[in-house]
Amino acid sequence: MDTIFSADFLNLIIRFIICVVVIWVIVYRFYAAKSKRRDFYFTFMLISIAIFFIVYFMIFALEDMKAKASMGLGIGLFGIFSIMRYRTDAMPVREMTYLFVTICLSVVNALAVSMSYYELIATNMLFILSVWVCEKHFKMDTSKLVQYDRIELIKPERREELIDDLKARTGLEVLNVEIGAIDFLRDMAMLRVYYKSHTHKGDRDIDNMMKISKSEYANV
Repeated sequence: MDTIFSADFLNLIIRFIICVVVIWVIVYRFYAAKSKRRDFYFTFMLISIAIFFIVYFMIFALEDMKAKASMGLGIGLFGIFSIMRYRTDAMPVREMTYLFVTICLSVVNALAVSMSYYELIATNMLFILSVWVCEKHFKMDTSKLVQYDRIELIKPERREELIDDLKARTGLEVLNVEIGAIDFLRDMAMLRVYYKSHTHKGDRDIDNMMKISKSEYANV
């Protein structure tokens, strides 16, 4: 008796489930648990799902063109990874890294049609292990962009006073401060403040959220 679904379709479903579960673990357990960014959570999951189906069906579309398969696949992958630049705002480095990881996982799970399910699961586990090791041993300091009005404190010899003032006014455990643009006409400077993050509900890296456009800065 013929089955309702073909073997190729069942293979697609199994690989899709493996891909989604692994990406969900990485995004939920490692990324979202620290950053609390729901917008990127949404982006990572949907982009990875879309890329998985694109790559998987692209393989079958190229099966009848053996001579052009490698060229077509290369062009397709180039187009997929070019979406890393398809954004309106600058993406923080950590978010960009996780986006790249989710895209790579989708491509690997879709392309590895010659691998057994055990080998595919083992490969995905290596991805999870690598992310866990990097998150545990190579932590990135959380930072915020701050408009600062006491520009007399940005002098190198008054650095300790600057840090103490930022601690008192922000309530953050400031670790380091980098001085960016300085506006003497308005007596302000743009500072990148690195601080020790105490993860809790509602806490997020607002480096991207506090991006100030030139028009907004002119009205300050």
